[in-house]
Amino acid sequence: MTTPALLPLSGRRIPPLNLGTSSFPHHRATLRLSEKFILLLILSAFITLCFGAFFFLPDSSKHKRFDLGLEDVLIPHVDTSKGGKNLGGYLIHGQGHDEHRHREEEERLRNKIRADHEKALEEAKEKLKKSRDEIRAEIQTEKNKVAQEMKKKDSKPLPPVPVPNLIGINSEDPTDKDIREKRDKIKEMMKHAWENYRQYGWGHNELKPIARKGHSTNIFGNSQMGATIVDALDTLYIMGLHDEFREGQDWIDKNLDFSVNSEVSVFEVNIRFIGGLLAAYYLSGQEVFKLKAVQLAGKLLPAFNTPTGIPWAMVNLKSGVGRNWGWASAGSSILAEFGTLHMEFVHLSYLTGDPVYYNKVMHIRKLLQKMDRPNGLYPNYLNPRTGRWGQHHTSVGGLGDSFYEYLLKAWLMSDKMDTEARKMYDDAIEAIERHLIRKSNGGLTYIGEWKNGHLERKMGHLTCFAGGMFALGADGSRDDKAGHYLQLGAEIAHTCHESYDRTTLKLGPEAFKFDGGLEAVAVRQNEKYYILRPEVIETYWYMWRFTHDPKYRQWGWEAAQAIDKYCRVSGGFSGVKDVYSSSPAYDDVQQSFFLAETLKYLYLLFSNDDLLPLDNWVFNTEAHPLPVLHLANTTLSGNPAYR
Repeated sequence: MTTPALLPLSGRRIPPLNLGTSSFPHHRATLRLSEKFILLLILSAFITLCFGAFFFLPDSSKHKRFDLGLEDVLIPHVDTSKGGKNLGGYLIHGQGHDEHRHREEEERLRNKIRADHEKALEEAKEKLKKSRDEIRAEIQTEKNKVAQEMKKKDSKPLPPVPVPNLIGINSEDPTDKDIREKRDKIKEMMKHAWENYRQYGWGHNELKPIARKGHSTNIFGNSQMGATIVDALDTLYIMGLHDEFREGQDWIDKNLDFSVNSEVSVFEVNIRFIGGLLAAYYLSGQEVFKLKAVQLAGKLLPAFNTPTGIPWAMVNLKSGVGRNWGWASAGSSILAEFGTLHMEFVHLSYLTGDPVYYNKVMHIRKLLQKMDRPNGLYPNYLNPRTGRWGQHHTSVGGLGDSFYEYLLKAWLMSDKMDTEARKMYDDAIEAIERHLIRKSNGGLTYIGEWKNGHLERKMGHLTCFAGGMFALGADGSRDDKAGHYLQLGAEIAHTCHESYDRTTLKLGPEAFKFDGGLEAVAVRQNEKYYILRPEVIETYWYMWRFTHDPKYRQWGWEAAQAIDKYCRVSGGFSGVKDVYSSSPAYDDVQQSFFLAETLKYLYLLFSNDDLLPLDNWVFNTEAHPLPVLHLANTTLSGNPAYR
């Protein structure tokens, strides 16, 4: 297991593993063309043209040629009385013509090559008269021209589509003074995180707040793609930080480039970048975000070029070459990764009118429906070459989590018309309840992990999102079990709060056990860290929205105070390595999801319910809000899943 400093993974995503960093950093090299090299290129081109005159002209004395004109097409025919040859029922017409036309054609070709030689020679003479600076200027002009053409091609307008009914983008301040002050404090924390990123890490993916410099990981290919900017945009917008929002928009418009030679995580780039850009578009109406999202989505599509259509985990944005993580069960793809594309890809098809994105994710769904599931559970690994499950390991935390979340949210996002997704969700949750959910000796409800036929009595911080998921899915559940699932969500929220409350810092560990006398406590040193994760606060927010029990706001405020006290540094916010130590070491990473998720959920927790109401918005797994696509507004309503 790796240290917290090496753990970039956020939201519903893969658990901490020693992924390391890329061993092959990409460098930009600048070619310096000397005058001699230019001369050599020109002479080479000239010699090539000369040789072409001798070796590539047709020779009528050695070869018969067929002119591919209208006269020489294969015509169905059986009568050979007019001088043609019969060949299997087809007449080859025109072979009886005299050789005069062939000689004329050869002479025309010779004259053309001769003229090309003379033109090339004149151009070479002109080039040799120019200085090195003039040659460089011409090369730069050509490069700029090509770049402008590519930009124009990428920026072509998308077809107009009806905008979904966007309700609750803005909201009045809370009337309660105490709640208003708490919300203002969260907003101040956001400004602190953003301003330090802008000062010390601008354009980099993330920030090292103690070293005060940029930070990147291999999930972004170690390239400067401004992940924090894209991830934070919608949080800035709903907080009313519009100057900061415009700073981010300006950077994206001028600098966000997806033609880099970088290998990125399909999952992370989808939920952070495409999700973030789409949310920023819907909230602000600025076309640049939609265009950038579509450009990036096109770069991810080659990842689906596998024998099964299950995408690779990683894809090179320039070459389109994909691969899987080396540690993932004999080259398998991961359930939480290929199962967490649906929301964003459906919106891409909606906005572009191109069904390719929708078809990709529906193909994954259809394949999964055909497969046997041990005990009704979905294993975390699936081989994209063979279409078979990898090792039988099932988790509602890392590796599996957001797959279940997106089944539920596909149904919600379709205005509850995608009944196929709802059925898959209900089936999965019933199996999870039978095999994974247990009560500890101390009465704490937890969700364990199924490994090779037995239940591991351990729960991860990532799994704590499930409390909010159960509450969100309560309405519409089978057999009138809405009350049951709302109660289950409350029990998970309580357990996860205990994991926070039983630490010195009042911040939750990465994973905690329920063995023997130890409950909701981390045992291993490499599970005691907190990297600014949002999942517990996310569940508090959902439970507040559905119950309005004041304890959820109280618990959220406790977490906010602990983050501000122990994770805040002068250069931003940092994760800590041991939540049981009164003076923990920092991991020196301000994760992009801290601005996208943790601070957003805290802000929403202390806002009115009419800000991004859940009847109109569905949050992706990175907390980016996407509008519900009502059937009257969607081009996808003809699909069976939406009937």
